[in-house]
Amino acid sequence: MAETSGGSKKLLWIMIVLVLLSSAGAAAAIYMVIDQRGDDTAEGEMQQSMERQTPIFMRIEPFTVNLADDRHGSRLLYTGVTLRVGNDTTRQILEEHMPQVRSRLLMLLSGKQASELTSPEGKEELAQAIISQLNVPLTENQPPLDLREVLFTDFIVQ
Repeated sequence: MAETSGGSKKLLWIMIVLVLLSSAGAAAAIYMVIDQRGDDTAEGEMQQSMERQTPIFMRIEPFTVNLADDRHGSRLLYTGVTLRVGNDTTRQILEEHMPQVRSRLLMLLSGKQASELTSPEGKEELAQAIISQLNVPLTENQPPLDLREVLFTDFIVQ
């Protein structure tokens, strides 16, 4: 009987060790599944926030500009511009320096001829020129502006 008792104790210890090992393996598997699901959720939320970002528009009051003389004589441009910016800092800087922004736009537009502005390509070139003109720092130690797009809301050449 002594031998049977020793054998059953070994068998009992082996079963306890196997149960502990299988429990540890199951716990590790559950942890990995939960951890992986948590990463997917965080990653999905990050992608969703990146995909759906509210655009920031900044409207500049419409103004009238005398265009450079061409063969038809003196011409006028009435235009309204809206800027799409990438962040609130850019919007705030432009709003704080609106007189400078309007002056730069007036100087740029007054040097154009009506024939340059009437084609779609001319308007695209003008939009790029506006972005270039506004990217020149307005003040010392100004962070770079994040100008995304120039939208013409009014555009009449007369």
